[in-house]
Order: sequence, then structure tokens, then C-alpha cells
Amino acid sequence: MFLPVFPVRLLGASVSGGTLIVGASQAGLQLAVSLRQLGDTAPITLIGEEPHPPYQRPPLSKEFLAGEADLGSLAFRVPGFYESAGIDLICGERVTDVSLSATARPESAVGGPAGSGVATTATGRALPFDRLALTVGSAPRRLTVPGSDLDGICVLRDRDDADRLRSRLLTASRVVVVGGGFIGLEAAAVARALGKEVTVVEAAPRLLARAVAPVLSEFYLRAHRRRGTRVLLSGAVTAFSGTDGRVTGVDLADGTRLPADLVLVGVGVVPRTELAERLGLECDSGIVVDADARTSDPAVCAAGDCTVQPHPTTGLGRVRLESVQNAVAQATVAAATLLGRPAGPRAVPWFWSYQGDLKLQIAGLSTGYDDYVVRGEPDSERFSVLYYREDRLLAIDAVNSPADYMAVRGALTRGATVERGAAADTSASLKSLLVTRTDVVLPT
Repeated sequence: MFLPVFPVRLLGASVSGGTLIVGASQAGLQLAVSLRQLGDTAPITLIGEEPHPPYQRPPLSKEFLAGEADLGSLAFRVPGFYESAGIDLICGERVTDVSLSATARPESAVGGPAGSGVATTATGRALPFDRLALTVGSAPRRLTVPGSDLDGICVLRDRDDADRLRSRLLTASRVVVVGGGFIGLEAAAVARALGKEVTVVEAAPRLLARAVAPVLSEFYLRAHRRRGTRVLLSGAVTAFSGTDGRVTGVDLADGTRLPADLVLVGVGVVPRTELAERLGLECDSGIVVDADARTSDPAVCAAGDCTVQPHPTTGLGRVRLESVQNAVAQATVAAATLLGRPAGPRAVPWFWSYQGDLKLQIAGLSTGYDDYVVRGEPDSERFSVLYYREDRLLAIDAVNSPADYMAVRGALTRGATVERGAAADTSASLKSLLVTRTDVVLPT
């Protein structure tokens, strides 16, 4: 959609009123762009503590780490975009406090929630606003065992993390990855492809335990081992050992010491809720929002990895979704809410994880499944897993099977299904097996 050209302001200058978006993440940028696409002409300030303009994060553990992409290719927009769109982008400043006015108007001038107030940065800059959105993302969870501050122990969350890790991979020979989740396995695949000796240590009894069925966990275990990666399950890290301040090994609870000159800790993330808590917003493993991205204070919206929201398909319970799709979709909803507009239909969640030549695509949420069907042969490294609850199709995990993925994603969008008894029949395409359900009401 065409964005109108706005008068150029000095980037970083404080502006009065308008929308303040705290967090120059993918969700933050999408929210700003969506406001403009919806016709909002009020000032927009997008502020982030990283020194870089908003950029893509998924390639950090894949193409960028492998040396197939450079830092310049990660930027979402060319430098002149922000001025032409009338978005005041402030990089390298951290918002330390936010206060809402006790006399805030019941609604903003354009019909959305009014949350006028002032944000203060670590440098003392004051940023007044009429509408507020939090898109602050999450921070990497860190281990606090002895030796965790040794040089050579890395995390992978932002651009600078990835740049440091890529440089260290050039000279490393023995790499230990702590954590068998998506980030850990993606980075392990890159390190192994570069010829490094790689060990993955996972505390749980299976890989990706919170995200996939046991059959898929077992597949990834065998696949990574076939490629030469050592994988240790039920392994608890108790300490890091080192010499002259640099890591040389990883100590496990069973007495094993794994030699290492580079360690990546990928044990999940922690939603950043500090500002939300200062505002007195409800937080529960993230900033709690409703289906319209409103926080417990309807004058404030939030979007992205920092939030927990109603299940996007059933509307029941709360889920936290760490994905590009959710950041974009939820930020789009938040923009509409800030302007007092209807948000439109909810999108089916989708995700992906590329671990070397193993391309996993996920559509839907398998949480709460009571059965699954394996379509194809896992050892062929081309198969799918369809998840069901009470015979209702919930989701698909497709490994190197894009046609299956697209068929189920389309089915979930339209309220169609694949009968469980027919799903394993690889002689027929999944698309040809779709049938319309009459008992499904899609959330709006």
C-alpha cells in the first residue's frame, strides 16, 4: 500500500502528541507502518535501545550465521523510508520510565484509546504522547551457574550477538550448544556445516519438547546425529570451566566435562515486562493483552514477543507466540485498535525453522492435541505430522513438504479439515483430501 510523503523532521527530535511506540522491533515497525496505511497523519515516534534501525531477526541464526547474508541485507527499510513516512525513528536510547496522565481524555482525536503521558529515556529525553504501544520484545534467558561470565559464552538474540558469534565461529573448533530448541538447533546445524565439532546439550528428555510431537523430536535427534552432531539429552549444565578468563569446557551434572572453545546458550527468552509493570499493567509470563492487543489498561496496546494473548484460533486460555507472523499480525491489530477501527479476521499462526537442509514449516497451534498422524516416512526427511483434538485438525509440522504445509494452512484459514483416517494416505495430495467443516466458527 502506498504511504503518503510527510514533511521531513529532524530524526530523533522530541515531538508532542501522536503515537509513541516503545520497541523498534518487527512488531514496532509494523505498527507504525499500519498506522500510516490506515490513514493516520498524527506524529509517530518509534524508539529502540539498539543502535540499528529495525531489522530481520530470523536470518541471524540461519543465513547470516552461515555467512550467506550480510548485516546490510537485514534492514527492513532503506534509510530514507522513515523520513518520507513521517516516522520519527530514535535508535540507541532506552526508555526507562513511562507515566500516563491522570487526566487523559476518554478517547483520542481519531477515535482510538487515549493514553496521553510522557516517556523518559536513560539520557533524560522526554517523549510526550497521546497514544502508547509497547513492542519491547524479549531478552535471552541466561544461565547463572559458576563460570557463566567467561569469555566465549554467547547468546543469540540481536544483530550484535549474531555478529560476535559469526566471528568466533571462524576460529572455533569445538562448539557446545546449550539448549535443543529451534535457535540452538539452527545454530548447531550452521556450526556443523562449517566443519566444527558440535555438541548439543538439552535438559529435557527430548528435543523441541514444548513445540512438537515425540515423533518429530526423535526425527531431529537422528537427523542431527546423522550429520555428525553429538546430542546429549537430559543433560544439566552445572558450571563452565575456563583458563585465563576464557571458556574451555562445559560441566554436566553427571560429571561429564565437554571441551569447548565456544559455547552458545540458547535456553529460551524472557518477555520484557519492566515498563508494563511500572504502568501497573497485568503481566503473566508476558504482557497480558486481549484479542485486540489491548493491555489491562485499554489506553495502552502491546504486540509481539512481549505479550501473552488469547489462543488465536479458539480464543481460550493464553499463549505467547514467538514468530514473525504473530509480530506482524498482532501489530496490525494494535494499529487498528489505537485508531478505533475494526481489526478484521485473525490470521492462522505459522512458523518456520530451517536447520541446514531440514526445512520445518508449521501452521496452526498443536497445543492440547490428543492425537497425531504421521504422513510419509521420517527417515526420508520428507514428511508431515498432522495434529488433532477430538478429531478436529489443529496444526501441521511439515519437514521438506511445502505442499502439505500450504494445504493445511489454507484449510485452517477456511475452517476446512483433513479427516484423520485419510491423512496418512500419501497416494493422494493433502489438498485433494480437504473437506469443509460445518461446525467451525473462525474467531474474528
